[in-house]
Amino acid sequence: MKAVLVCFIIAFGFFQTYAQTKADFVKDEFIYKGDTLPVRVLYPKDFNPANKYPLVLFLHGRGESGSDNEKQLMHGANMFLDSAFRQDYPAVVVFPQCATDSYWANVKITTDQNGKRHFSFRKSGKPTKAMTLLLKYLDERLADNLYLDRQRYYVGGLSMGGMGTYELLRRKRHKFAAAFAICGGDNPKNVKKYDDVPLWLFHGEKDDVVDPQFTKNIAAELERRGATYKLTLYPNDNHNSWDSAFAEKDLLPWLLSHRRK
Repeated sequence: MKAVLVCFIIAFGFFQTYAQTKADFVKDEFIYKGDTLPVRVLYPKDFNPANKYPLVLFLHGRGESGSDNEKQLMHGANMFLDSAFRQDYPAVVVFPQCATDSYWANVKITTDQNGKRHFSFRKSGKPTKAMTLLLKYLDERLADNLYLDRQRYYVGGLSMGGMGTYELLRRKRHKFAAAFAICGGDNPKNVKKYDDVPLWLFHGEKDDVVDPQFTKNIAAELERRGATYKLTLYPNDNHNSWDSAFAEKDLLPWLLSHRRK
């Protein structure tokens, strides 16, 4: 009985720590023309609005869509909550949440008779409702925050969020200093719109949800255009290559080392 009690206390203490840590992401929302973008914001420790801080936007995958302003923290949040990161790289980290009836990227998705999804990435077209909200959030809400360093805006995401990362880069040229995309995709013809942004691309070679060839095609076009990029392929990873990407110790230091000229 005593051993069970000790285990319960340890487990409860862990849960409390986890809950309090996740709660460090402050809840917010942005409303535009009646539509709401749920947002969670992590401020640096000892935040001082008189200082200048880099901004990191993180775009979640399809599975974390919704309106609860919770699920978007499922993947990636712990990477930014790491005590060493927060000590060495004070930054404002923003996790917006895409609604279930929208998508970060303007991509046509079809499902075959076996349930497999196929993605057709577009070169143009109007942004989705979710992307429209994100663009307005950048232009209206974040633009008012004088504590953000305009030369140090960064964006990254996984799966649908990786696709959204490419789209945000092409719709907001000259806005971001660097970016990363995990198991995402884009039309290679769009690369010319963001080939001046240092990029780190990740994908699992065994991904059966989003074909790794999408990332390889983007990398090939970046290479052809003489762009600055890094490509990391995980031979044994399926779609959840974000676990391996988040374990890359150089990812965030690399990202935050860049400054927009």
